[in-house]
Amino acid sequence: MMFRAACRVGVSLWLMLAPACAGDAPARSAAEVMDILMWNREPVGGPFELTDHTGHVRTNSDFRGKLMLVYFGFTYCPDICPTDLQAIGLALDKLGGDAERVQPLFITVDPARDTAEHLAQYVPMFHPRLIGLTGSAEAIRKAADAYKVYYAKIPLGKAADDYTVDHTAFIYLMDRDGDYLGFFPPGTSADRMVEIIRPHLAEPTR
Repeated sequence: MMFRAACRVGVSLWLMLAPACAGDAPARSAAEVMDILMWNREPVGGPFELTDHTGHVRTNSDFRGKLMLVYFGFTYCPDICPTDLQAIGLALDKLGGDAERVQPLFITVDPARDTAEHLAQYVPMFHPRLIGLTGSAEAIRKAADAYKVYYAKIPLGKAADDYTVDHTAFIYLMDRDGDYLGFFPPGTSADRMVEIIRPHLAEPTR
C-alpha cells in the first residue's frame, strides 16, 4: 500500500533506536514485526475481547461497518503515543461528518497501570470518540500478537512499578470487515491520514 511504502526511511530509523528489551519478552523483535508488516508476510488483525474505558466488554465485532484506526501504546508514554493520538484526533476533526464512519481504538500495552478508570481520564484528552481498551496481560498479548505489535517492559529502577514499555508505534487502518488495509508510521500527520482514509470511506459498503 502506498502509505506503507512511503514510511520505510522513518521506520528504519525507529528500529535503530528501539533496543532489544528485557522483561515481558515478546515473541518477535521489533525488526521482525516490521518485516511482517512491510511485506505482508502474515495476516494482520484478528478477534479480541477487551474492556473499554467505561468498563464495558468490547470485541472486534462491535466495530464492524466502520473503518478502524487501531493504535497500541500506553498512557505513561512520554512523547510518541500522545503525539500520534493527537494526530488521530486531528484527522477525525478534519474528516468532519465522515469521522462517524471511523472508529479510533487505543489498546494499552501496559494493562497493569492502564486500568479502565485510568484510561477514562486519559483518552478524552485526544478525542471524544477515541475508545481506550485494556484487559488481562494474556488478552493484551493475544491482541498485540494478532496485530503484529512488539512490546516489552523495561525496568528503570528497583520498584515494581518503576518501568517503561518499549513498543512499536504503528497506526493500523482496518476496513469495515476488520481486514487489514495498511499502517501509518509514527509521526504521520493528520493531513496524510485523511488523504489515505477518504478513498476508503468512498468505497461502497458490502
